[in-house]
Amino acid sequence: MENRIIPYGKQNITEADVAVVIEALKSDYLTQGPKILEFEQNFAKYVGAKYAVALSNGTAALHLCALALDVKEGDKVITTPITFAASANCVRYCGGEVIFGDIDPKTYLLDINSVKNLLEASPKGTYKGIIPVDFGGRAVDLEEYKKLADEYGLWIIEDACHAPGGYFVDSKGEQQFCGNGEFADLSIFSFHPVKHIASGEGGIITTNDESLYHTLLALRTHGIIKDENRYTNSIEFAGGKDQYPLWYMEMQTLGYNYRITDFQAALGNSQLQRADEGVARRREIAAIYNKAFESTTYVKGQSGVVDGHAYHLYVIEVEDRLGLYNYLRTKNIFAQIHYIPCHLMPYYREFGWKEGDRIHSETYYKNCISLPMYPTLTQEEQQYVIDSINEYYSK
Repeated sequence: MENRIIPYGKQNITEADVAVVIEALKSDYLTQGPKILEFEQNFAKYVGAKYAVALSNGTAALHLCALALDVKEGDKVITTPITFAASANCVRYCGGEVIFGDIDPKTYLLDINSVKNLLEASPKGTYKGIIPVDFGGRAVDLEEYKKLADEYGLWIIEDACHAPGGYFVDSKGEQQFCGNGEFADLSIFSFHPVKHIASGEGGIITTNDESLYHTLLALRTHGIIKDENRYTNSIEFAGGKDQYPLWYMEMQTLGYNYRITDFQAALGNSQLQRADEGVARRREIAAIYNKAFESTTYVKGQSGVVDGHAYHLYVIEVEDRLGLYNYLRTKNIFAQIHYIPCHLMPYYREFGWKEGDRIHSETYYKNCISLPMYPTLTQEEQQYVIDSINEYYSK
């Protein structure tokens, strides 16, 4: 086992995946073809949303969400410090101001009470939106966030990159799947190799808002549309007589080239067919970790069964995190740290953020470590990880 590398996350590419990519490569379309719409429709159905827009990556998805919701210079948006930097950076791309809340130390999610405190401390209208993150695969209770957003006139972008197939249970006892559009204005997912669905790179936005959907389609492709029902120039200007000519298109806003390719969409489609199977396996792995560490004194954090958790990550908190991290690497176990608090990154320190500002996030960072978590992790490999952790703390 010591000669086998065990990463914290890993893609699973099957022969079926390879076959669909080859088929796409041999087709007439490498980009802007039928596989993209097929993937969008299938993904929207999977999460229960009306619309989906596939993009080049999750960061592009966040950027377009901020643009579509008209984030501009000076707009204040609340998010969590415990996330990948892109969750906050999308606000800065548009000139907005990022205000970090703090996390709930039990769930690691953005603490709604922290958000309430920020909102109550300023006049209504001070803040424009909230970007909660389904960190590690645990779904945020967006029903509660929606109530708060409605009270203060805020929009919600759900960063669900970690949580396709995840859900929370609402006040009626119903499962609300991440990205279904019931409570968030827009939700985003990532298809980076370590995510549940891998397409090399890639991302997607889901929504139930038709107007936002059309805005996103234009922003994805340079702000250009090809829809005669939405043109503003006249038929005569376009060069037609009774109708717009087939070649005509309009750039109606400043957009970007954030398109995904057909072969990436084909791979995403293939992976999507195994999505439920992958989430089920992740929950099995989590249950084994839970049982292995439930009676230890040196491991805390994840414990018990969490309904709807999609387990992109399995995070524990330990003392002597550095020592454990280095010891595991000697065993070829490549655990990871998720995440360095965003507000203490040098870039965000320039805006006045400092140590002590978000104490729960900072305490979490000092102790957190993500263990190997991916569907192809074998029982033997997982037991080796567990035994190695126990060995380190039994010294």
